[in-house]
Amino acid sequence: VSLKRNPQTLTRWIIESQREHAPNATGDLSVLLTSIQLACKAISNDCNKAGIYNLYGTTNLQNASNDQVKKLDLLSNDTMINSLSFTGQVALMASEENEESIKVDPSFRGRYCCVFDPLDGSSNIDANVSVGTIFGVYRCLDDSKDPTDADLLQKGTNLIAAGYCMYGAATMMILSLGFGVCGFTLDNTMGEFVLTHPSIKIPAKGKPIYSVNEGNSANWNAAITEYVRRCHNPKEGETPRSLRYIGSMVADVHRTLLYGGIFLYPADKKNPNGKLRLVYEGNPMAFLIEQAGGRAITGTERILDIQPKLIHERIPIVLGTKSMVDEVEQLYKELL
Repeated sequence: VSLKRNPQTLTRWIIESQREHAPNATGDLSVLLTSIQLACKAISNDCNKAGIYNLYGTTNLQNASNDQVKKLDLLSNDTMINSLSFTGQVALMASEENEESIKVDPSFRGRYCCVFDPLDGSSNIDANVSVGTIFGVYRCLDDSKDPTDADLLQKGTNLIAAGYCMYGAATMMILSLGFGVCGFTLDNTMGEFVLTHPSIKIPAKGKPIYSVNEGNSANWNAAITEYVRRCHNPKEGETPRSLRYIGSMVADVHRTLLYGGIFLYPADKKNPNGKLRLVYEGNPMAFLIEQAGGRAITGTERILDIQPKLIHERIPIVLGTKSMVDEVEQLYKELL
């Protein structure tokens, strides 16, 4: 009853968080985050109506990462760009769907930069599998000058906000401003995200779940091969680990956040640098995982410490419950 009569909406949470953690803030970031949640509401509606309005299927295009572009990819990308461009808070953007960075008209230019994957997991959208939007926010390096790609190519440690919105049975926004992770569920009757997960922490001893595409196993390095072998054949007295792989990073990471476990998208012979993108997938997700008490590495180094060189740079990713990620890291040291 109290939730219905006095809901803590995402907008209210942002305002209250500003009062508590940054009482002298201008409110500019609050405006930006409000625009992101508006874009995510629109994308959620498009995903829900995709079958009705013939939004399933692919275009004849490939994006900057050489992935086949779906109709909803383009629509989601346009929604994010349009929503952020007119906030007056954003100077520059980077999207999976755009080869080059996206500059905002000087008359609307602000002091923040946004990076995003507008519809992660879209290869699954035609099967009505959960997909999502991943985003990260940086402060421009020098907001007195015209923005450059250097503003987008900051280490993940410089993120001031990151999150994702998952479009599934319910639409959920997972967000961190650098002081923990909170989850909000879209209440369609109000049209508002409502706080439902006030403090998300990855269980220190999470469920024995590992998430990886085992179809690539013939191309794995020795460390990943050995780790998955241990998942299949645990030590005496230990429970075998369960494989759960959706193929949508947002959905797989969401489960990992709530249940614990480990998500792996390692480098392999086909993709020696990994396949997921550092700037708008790896860094925002690593930020969330660490804020929730987990770890996120490439196998050999902390993801948030990597200096990006390219907007669409790829990296290997291993993230989740700290003890499980530690085990993978140790295997890299021993076997490679």
